Amino acid sequence: MTKRIGFACKYMHPNQTMKKVLLEDFQRPLNTKSTTVAWLNRQTRKDAEQRLWDIMTHNIQSYYNLIKYVGSLPNELRMVRLGSDVLPVYTERSWSYYWRLPDVQRYCEREFAKVGEIARSLDVRLSMHPGQFTVLASDNPDIVRRSIEEFEYHVDVIRWMGYGQKWQDFKCNVLINGRCGPAGIKSVLPRLSSEARNCITIENDEMSWGLDASLELEKDVALVPDIHHHWVATGEYIQPTDDRYLRIIDSWRGVRPAIHYSVSREDLLNAHSEWHKPDMAVLLETGYKKAKLRAHSDYMWNEACNDWAYEFWETADIMVEAKMKNLASIALHKYFTEKNNELSKQDVRTEFEQSATSA
Repeated sequence: MTKRIGFACKYMHPNQTMKKVLLEDFQRPLNTKSTTVAWLNRQTRKDAEQRLWDIMTHNIQSYYNLIKYVGSLPNELRMVRLGSDVLPVYTERSWSYYWRLPDVQRYCEREFAKVGEIARSLDVRLSMHPGQFTVLASDNPDIVRRSIEEFEYHVDVIRWMGYGQKWQDFKCNVLINGRCGPAGIKSVLPRLSSEARNCITIENDEMSWGLDASLELEKDVALVPDIHHHWVATGEYIQPTDDRYLRIIDSWRGVRPAIHYSVSREDLLNAHSEWHKPDMAVLLETGYKKAKLRAHSDYMWNEACNDWAYEFWETADIMVEAKMKNLASIALHKYFTEKNNELSKQDVRTEFEQSATSA
């Protein structure tokens, strides 16, 4: 089974020093556009609908282009999270009618199918991640209703791409979020479509519902451990031999799991050695705040943390959450490859020394 490293949502050209206009020309075909309700409301109905059509055609093609790019990378880098803004204002009450128009539906069904086909033909692992306002475990029934609508929007896209037909053929990830916690998630699951139940994964939060709360759902959904979130919440560098992590693996029911990995920003810890993992207790004592430590870095700059993340790669794919997107995931893959080569050399040396001793 291929071990993978992925990135989230946006393509970045390797030469980020180019002039902004030129850089945009290179990046735009692979990245989505969006609009706002306020802008649409200022237009005539005809102009607003044309804008939504133009964004839709661009965005679905950008999905296709992004996946084609990811499919050109080495097998271990063929993993990407697709952006949530592919069909803007899909669940907004004033404009949701647009996405139910017959010609729009037909276009989505036809073109998203092509996106799914190329992903499968190139063996690219896909995921989505509804945003922070998808609060399935809220204690407010209206927020839960709207959160279900937002989650099912993602599932419509997933369904059009040909996924959601079996357990975890596609990962659609959310935090627990909301005062009702794991019990709230349990109560919502029966209200989701079968495709949604096949795709939903739950991630631990760094500020409220952590890993132990996620594990209350281990028999209900696949769990995604965010190891940086867990460090921010507890200061602990959880290990892949930990019983909690083994239970997370079991929650995937035989499908290869995915984890999320990030590190604190370079400019925040600019005096910290890249050869040592940050110590949460020491950082808090010296005045650092968890709210800032949770923010993602540009690259995976801390080699000690990378060594720690590497230990999970044998059992799970790694979604890199970094501001430099594909450039950060490629750099981490290079680091892992070099580490793997060095470990292989060590194994060979050890075998040789053992053979020489036996002789």
